[in-house]
Amino acid sequence: MPCDQIFIRGLDLPVLIGVPDDERADWQVLRVNVTFTPRLSFAAMNDAIDATIDYQAVANRLRALAASRPRKLIETLASEMVDCLLTEFAATWARIELRKRILPGTDSVGVVLERAGE
Repeated sequence: MPCDQIFIRGLDLPVLIGVPDDERADWQVLRVNVTFTPRLSFAAMNDAIDATIDYQAVANRLRALAASRPRKLIETLASEMVDCLLTEFAATWARIELRKRILPGTDSVGVVLERAGE
């Protein structure tokens, strides 16, 4: 497991998502925990902002990605989000834990996707 990680916990994502058409018709808010590893170790960054991954930029991009189009599956969105972190932000490793409040009698349902870059 990577050692030097950046994380964002509890990021709200407005989305149009769900298998039935009527569920996708209304905006919902999913919650995501994001963890990723920058190319350089923290020690090698030498306190230079351009040496790290800007977590505000990541949060803004993931919100925009989530809102960009309707989807049926949270699995699809999680995969797109991990791909975004690995390609657009050049993370070497990323983990997405995406939660949805939909199943009665539960706090949430969700998916976890962890992937290393090339």
